[in-house]
Amino acid sequence: MNQPLPVLGDLRLPEVPSHSGQPAKPIDALMAHLGDAGFCFMPGAELRAHLASQRADWDADWQRFAASWADLALDRYMADGGRYRRRRYATLSASPQGRILIEPHQPHYQSLDYNRLNGGVARYFEPILDGVIAGSTMQAVITIGQTVFAHLHPGHHSHIEVHQFRIEARLDAAGRPTPEGIHRDGVDFVLVMMIRRENVESGTTETYDLQGQRLAAFTLTDPGDTAFVDDQRAMHGVTPIVPRDPAKPAWRDVLVVTYRRKAALN
Repeated sequence: MNQPLPVLGDLRLPEVPSHSGQPAKPIDALMAHLGDAGFCFMPGAELRAHLASQRADWDADWQRFAASWADLALDRYMADGGRYRRRRYATLSASPQGRILIEPHQPHYQSLDYNRLNGGVARYFEPILDGVIAGSTMQAVITIGQTVFAHLHPGHHSHIEVHQFRIEARLDAAGRPTPEGIHRDGVDFVLVMMIRRENVESGTTETYDLQGQRLAAFTLTDPGDTAFVDDQRAMHGVTPIVPRDPAKPAWRDVLVVTYRRKAALN
């Protein structure tokens, strides 16, 4: 049976003003840039300030949320033989009115059209821990993504997939955040949030149009730094990471949430 994820009704993006004469809020600029370019980078400080303005305690469990990346399971589906990626996974759904449900645990699947390395097979990952998926920080992030999705595709139910990723790097083996290369995810909208970088160099996010023309590059470095990508209009990828100090552990923790239109729920 589906479990209800509490609806955060006060976490809703405002409509983008047309000619208000007022300075644009960060969230307004996000929506405008996403509409113009198909992607947007929002610094963590701006994202956190926006969420705090809507609900002061949105990150009350941030420490537990961020610490949960230390408990991810090794991804054993890497067709390149790599052992540098750890992850957990959850599936949710949302109505056009914003009611979000946690769905029964299920495998993750991408076709080879979208993932030439690991696509074409059902991949069974360990679930995201109950206390993390239902925590205030995760709720806030999923909800802001759902609201952006609703601006892009009003009136549609959404299928939501949530991925915790840790990419590890060693002196003898760079970590590859996107081993499939520059790609689309085969969904409608993608949110990528930085949780923590430890002893890491590189890991630059690159965005491209559908013809392969490079649009922009930026590096998620601070907690909360977030990339928003319209997966119907832009491709993305991340350059490999290497240790800054080869003698110390190095990793990159991110949260990826994808949203795809689905048929209306009965």
